[in-house]
Amino acid sequence: MPREASELGAGPVLEVRGIRKTFGGVVALDQVSMALHAGSVHCLAGENGCGKSTLIKIISGVESADSGEILIDGESVQKMTPMLALRSGIQVIYQDFSLFPNLTVAENIVLPAAIADRRKLFSARKLRPAAERIVEELELRLDLDAEVGRLSVADRQLTAICRALVQDARVIFMDEPTTALTHSEVKRLFALVNRLQQRGVALVFVSHKLEEALGVSQELTVLRSGKLVAHGPATEFDVRSLTEAMTGRDVDDSRVVVDVDPSVEPLLTVERLDLPGAFTDVSFELRPGEVLGLTGLLGSGRGEIAEALFGVLKAKSGSVQLGGRRIPAGSIEKAVDAGIGYVPEDRLTQGLFLDKSISDNIIAGSLDKHARGRVFLSPKRAAATISRLFERLRIKAPSVAAPVRSLSGGNAQRVVLAKWLATEPRVLILNGPTVGVDVGSKEEILQILRETARAGMGVIMISDDVPELVSICNRVLIVRRGEIVAEFDGDQIETDRIQEVMAA
Repeated sequence: MPREASELGAGPVLEVRGIRKTFGGVVALDQVSMALHAGSVHCLAGENGCGKSTLIKIISGVESADSGEILIDGESVQKMTPMLALRSGIQVIYQDFSLFPNLTVAENIVLPAAIADRRKLFSARKLRPAAERIVEELELRLDLDAEVGRLSVADRQLTAICRALVQDARVIFMDEPTTALTHSEVKRLFALVNRLQQRGVALVFVSHKLEEALGVSQELTVLRSGKLVAHGPATEFDVRSLTEAMTGRDVDDSRVVVDVDPSVEPLLTVERLDLPGAFTDVSFELRPGEVLGLTGLLGSGRGEIAEALFGVLKAKSGSVQLGGRRIPAGSIEKAVDAGIGYVPEDRLTQGLFLDKSISDNIIAGSLDKHARGRVFLSPKRAAATISRLFERLRIKAPSVAAPVRSLSGGNAQRVVLAKWLATEPRVLILNGPTVGVDVGSKEEILQILRETARAGMGVIMISDDVPELVSICNRVLIVRRGEIVAEFDGDQIETDRIQEVMAA
């Protein structure tokens, strides 16, 4: 079992005191202090833009603080650099893991250590025993000869952890470590975390999944607007108090759904949709104003169903009808023309033009709706839509001219939503609409979706965040191995019940 904070060693392995950092006059961190103990899991919490990433960059030597102090084993560090951080045992595992996809697991584990040791020649064969030792010590089932690019997300994460430990990591920062993991993979990761604690490693979890963070952590530090606003043992917090500390307000996560008249004709009808290898015999209906949840473990086929509805994938048989009109399979253009919008899972590479402005992104999918005649865009009409959606979705940016690349995850997601709302769809499909979004932004995005449904749009949400589905969905469908195996409606929609069926 994880050790309580009182059982940990008296002296912190890493400590920061009074860290201050500004960017162009904007205060990113203001007198922030934090101590990490060997064998402890420390949750670093806060909304996007609160200063978490800046603090990690300063600790790992990527950025320099304007003032304050970093101490390792009680000794002050005059100037932290990335190389000094590595040699001091400080490692950061980012969401992309920073692995070499074309190299094997063993090569990924040992190569960075060889580079840090400034070896002129690299021999994977000679260094392989180091990879074997760490995998065996952690009791992992990793194929050392497998190419990393072919691994699951969970196994890539385990590879990144092994890589850190080969370099004698004493402090490991894990950025959103469970975002893309299934329920069983999360359990597997937490079992490994327990073993790392027994080795004396200090771990820092940065996560928007608050229940998981509370369950695995012994200590908590909360930042808001660059300031430390709460700190203490994890046992002193629950999800509600932690959320309030992060946002500065009481966030209501209770179940609030839009009333739907069951006698109204379906807006979307899906009948016996089939794509061998992805899903089979998928049938359901969606009524105007309804929020329908589609969930299942990763690889269940839930995402492929969404992509088939939008025409990214072409179903081999079956039909999709919107308002009684059949939509040809495998055509994004026909799906959009019929009134279907799709917010993809990977918004950064599939949903946005990162170097373009907010205004360009909002209008990108609806140029024909804002045209003057057949050729020219109507600047007045476009500007009105951009302004309306910028305000309605409460996008936090200096202006609509700001590049999307400069936005936080929550605000980038709002821009994707705005882009599709500008097309005035009749059905909006969202794949992981709040992944990587902080708790305050999540609440606001879900409320926007409720308002959208209330106006008569049909909404389909694909998500493995079951509490999120419970809070907003009229019905929830569970997908397993490409088939819809259960449907929950009304009072049946409960977190424990849905998770139990998902994991069966």
